[in-house]
Amino acid sequence: MSLIMRGMLLHHKLRKLLCLVCLFSLVLCATNSFAAIPLITDDTGTQGKGNFQLELSGEYGHHNEPFTTTKTGNFSLTLTYGIIDNVDIILGVPYQAWSTNGSGSVSAKGDGFGDLSLEAKWRLYEKDDLSFGLKPGFTIPTGDFDKNLGAGRPTYHLLLLATKKITSWEFDMNIGYLYNSNSAGDRKNIWSASLDALYEVMKDLKLVLDTGFATNPDSSSDTPPVYILGGLIWSLRENLDIGLGIKGGLTKPAPEYAVRGGVTWRF
Repeated sequence: MSLIMRGMLLHHKLRKLLCLVCLFSLVLCATNSFAAIPLITDDTGTQGKGNFQLELSGEYGHHNEPFTTTKTGNFSLTLTYGIIDNVDIILGVPYQAWSTNGSGSVSAKGDGFGDLSLEAKWRLYEKDDLSFGLKPGFTIPTGDFDKNLGAGRPTYHLLLLATKKITSWEFDMNIGYLYNSNSAGDRKNIWSASLDALYEVMKDLKLVLDTGFATNPDSSSDTPPVYILGGLIWSLRENLDIGLGIKGGLTKPAPEYAVRGGVTWRF
């Protein structure tokens, strides 16, 4: 095989990997977005009428493939407002950065704002310590698709939420669907499910564990990306939390590891 053909093949693999990594990030951020940092699974909690919540969060990820190594950084500003006691509206503004190094001379990088998201969270049922909710939303293709910073088209998603509290424990479960409109040949119907557990080990400190999977957007593979995450949430004040976690991939399509963290302020 000529050097030109090898370069073209490597470039094709590199671009495909970048699209998959960015789409996998979109799956996690769109169908499971804005959970308590560093969690991916969301709860049914809302802010209450007239209250705001501001989240600043980030994730650094590392993913190896036979021909390439990709590093990603995702940063988000999320503003939530309670329009009534059990309904929130949520605006997400993401910023992304990535770099890829190939086994040959091909390398690439990019950074910029991604696709804006708008969601609503409705806690539709609550009795004792059990509650259920719905979280519909969509993304606006504001990110530069050619730089792998967005989907290029609007996407739509719906999340089913469940929360159960037992003394010092809290359990949350999500089932999600993402309509991944695209022209790249990727799957358009993406399903996801996740489960987390929070345990209050002492006042203002919680240990968290989170795991989940999603449909692989790559139509040539049926192996789903599966993750597991462990971390903690520390409440500095009643209205101010800091979260930090480590996420690992349990299947090959998922990034090997990622570090997630951020700050949540309610006012």
